[in-house]
Amino acid sequence: MKNQWVVKHDKNWALKGEGNLRVTKVYSTQAEAIQAGKIAAQSQESELIIQGRDGKIRERSTYGKDPFPPKG
Repeated sequence: MKNQWVVKHDKNWALKGEGNLRVTKVYSTQAEAIQAGKIAAQSQESELIIQGRDGKIRERSTYGKDPFPPKG
């Protein structure tokens, strides 16, 4: 179970497994990278973390067992 990150990569976007030194794959759009990240995170029952152009986390999605599910 390895969290997947969508990150800015030069003028493109990339999918990177958490802790990996290299990116998994480079995509021309953020939307393509997000779609690939969702598939990877779902298959690994992990989390998808999406960074914005500024490098700050803009969205997180958990696929699988959420360690902190909301109450109610």
